[in-house]
Amino acid sequence: MTSPPLLELRDIVVAYGALRAIDGVSLAVRAGEVLGVCGDNGAGKSSLMKVIAGAHRPTGGAVLIDGAEAVLRGPRDALARGIAAIYQDLALAPRLSIAENVFMGAELVRETAGLGWLSLLDKPAMRRAAGDYLARLRIDMPPTDTPVAQLSGGQRQAVAIARALRWQARLIVMDEPTAALGVRETDRVLALIRSLAESGVAVVLVCHNMEHVMAVASHVIVLKQGRTVASRPARELDAVALSRMILTGQAA
Repeated sequence: MTSPPLLELRDIVVAYGALRAIDGVSLAVRAGEVLGVCGDNGAGKSSLMKVIAGAHRPTGGAVLIDGAEAVLRGPRDALARGIAAIYQDLALAPRLSIAENVFMGAELVRETAGLGWLSLLDKPAMRRAAGDYLARLRIDMPPTDTPVAQLSGGQRQAVAIARALRWQARLIVMDEPTAALGVRETDRVLALIRSLAESGVAVVLVCHNMEHVMAVASHVIVLKQGRTVASRPARELDAVALSRMILTGQAA
């Protein structure tokens, strides 16, 4: 028997008064899949991303996780169910180290000998664990006590992904992860996405660059004015056909 999708959206509606930012969108993504979400500005990509990440309650429709209907009351609810979002600004603290960023909000502590009431940050344990998470991504990184301010764009994406893995994310939503990156750094980020999929993590990729989408996606949906105009396996498309669907609002 086939297991249900890790995440499924059924007829999702997001309305702001009379305006429907999302109008009956359905999708499904399984473990190890990369779902590309494409569309022009105002297509509804950001609203859809917020629904998946628990940052926005849909006006209508249903969210299913592992085949069971779920109500996500906020991003913490989503994290508890294994869904994390990495937004374009990455929400990293540049002056803190790689390890401190990976464990931000979930720091490891240790008791001080003879002072059971006093706990200190267990920085060595955080550095070791952060290194383990980053090793899963198979990307060259400096020591985990390096300040994030010294990292390249691709390496910062790796830190944000490692933090999501720290929260035991099974699905990661990525918002324009290759925006404003050079060719080399873009290749690094696309390799990170492939590594996630190969490890069984599902990825929902929101991206304007069709070539980047086609380089990693297993399935693609195209949105136009809040509605799905195409939902296709990536192997049936190329970047030109995908761009044409976005421009015309019609399936190829």
